[in-house]
Amino acid sequence: MMGAHIRSGLLRRPVLIGPPASGKTTVGRLMAESLCVPFIDVDEAVEAAAGQSVAEIFACRGETDFRAMEVAAAQDALGHSDAVIALGGGAVTQPQIVDWLTDGRPVIWLDVAVTEATARSRRQPGRRPLLSGEPGERLHHLDAARRRLYATTATWRVDTTGLTPTEVAEQCLAGLAAGIDTGIGVATAQPYEVVVARGALARLAPMVAAAARVAVIAPPVLPSIAGRVMDEISAAGATPHLIEVPPGEAAKTPVTLAHCWRQLAAAGFTRSDLVVGVGGGATTDLAGLVAATFLRGVGWVAVPTTVLGMVDAAVGGKTGIDLPEGKNLVGAFHEPMAVLADLETLHSLPEADRRAGLAEIAKEGFTDDAQILGLIEADPSDALDPDGARLHELIDRAVNVKARVVGDDLRERTTAGDARVGRERLNYGHTLAHAIEAQESFTWRHGEAVAVGCVFAAEVAHRVLGLPADVVARHRDVFSSLGLPTSYDGASWGQLRALMARDKKARGDHLRLVLLRAPGDVVIVKDPPEDALQAAHEAISA
Repeated sequence: MMGAHIRSGLLRRPVLIGPPASGKTTVGRLMAESLCVPFIDVDEAVEAAAGQSVAEIFACRGETDFRAMEVAAAQDALGHSDAVIALGGGAVTQPQIVDWLTDGRPVIWLDVAVTEATARSRRQPGRRPLLSGEPGERLHHLDAARRRLYATTATWRVDTTGLTPTEVAEQCLAGLAAGIDTGIGVATAQPYEVVVARGALARLAPMVAAAARVAVIAPPVLPSIAGRVMDEISAAGATPHLIEVPPGEAAKTPVTLAHCWRQLAAAGFTRSDLVVGVGGGATTDLAGLVAATFLRGVGWVAVPTTVLGMVDAAVGGKTGIDLPEGKNLVGAFHEPMAVLADLETLHSLPEADRRAGLAEIAKEGFTDDAQILGLIEADPSDALDPDGARLHELIDRAVNVKARVVGDDLRERTTAGDARVGRERLNYGHTLAHAIEAQESFTWRHGEAVAVGCVFAAEVAHRVLGLPADVVARHRDVFSSLGLPTSYDGASWGQLRALMARDKKARGDHLRLVLLRAPGDVVIVKDPPEDALQAAHEAISA
């Protein structure tokens, strides 16, 4: 029996689908018991209405009559919003039933290897009429015919192979509790969701099921995560193609971009095929640009595995590569189909990279969500814990900020003097940060440079806009508490100023800085006084 009951009011009631012998009935009962809600097995409902077993219905009336009875029983069952429901293995072949499953309820696909399903079926002979004769052969046939139907109908997939029913039920309940069936909406012209949850990768198979081929662009340092992604693609009935790229900013080059194009061309990719970017912000930047440019645009899914990637690079549809002359100078806006931010992948991340990712979150605390700063200041160490609720909330809050901002202004249309600053508010601290990164040949972590850049911007705002000194000090305190740098003396002011002139926010010969009048009060200042810039540089060079 399962452990402590979960309060039923917290979780939405799932529908279980999957092939014969995947455990839908047993798992469904266990889940309903834990949720303290009714359980409805549609096959059992058909048997009760007919007064015959499913096998007898097939024998006496045929499959056509059974399917009609199944549709009626499913319609009745799905009218019970407070019940866990298990559908029969062939229910996904009925278009009406599939249409009814689009009402927002989580649909969990219990998958199973054919070999294990065969062994389970042999322990219960005669129970499943479609498996009469040699069950292994029949299951292979059914798997080939139905796999994509399960994938395109499901919200997420759970592989039951090698697991007990209790373990499967616990995994399903954990997914519901983690919220992997819901996401943060990004309301751009091509809307998509950002799923921030433990186990979010289970959402991938349904997203790629319509493609024949899926490219997985990933660095070689993430073999287990890339392998899991490829397994999900294969489970959906698509063919995965791994394209390994250098880790970090070294991937964001024209040479690597062309290498990816040639790999897709050699594999025969078409516009209906997909790209999945797996890794940090640099990898998803590259993968998005590959998708934006190959055949003038194919779909893509971002699977960020770093804090920075989850809250910044993978969200918002910006894609790009670097040139020796500057960062992100070549790119395109190309929104993903979805962003799957699986918090479990953060265990692959060194602590220094988690710290750097928190710089982007703290930045949004100063520009948009003051509660972010409070959460960090209350316990900076806890904010770095990949298993902690604090980091999860910080990532959620940062994604919500970015989703709202890019939904209002995808392509950075703000001009200096606008009363409301759009997407460019996300670039707070980035003008100097990008200059530092270029000066250091992209060996600095992006978040480390952003921390220094935000302190610099605060120093400029103190001199130009009257930002209070205590707010400037708070910048240093917050970033320092996370173990991030707040000063930089690796280049002269003349060197950094020349690099800042190449910033993508510049218009012609005019430098434009994103600054604060106060926390949450963001403005763009065109051509800030040079003496204020130089004084701010001196303040961060000490």
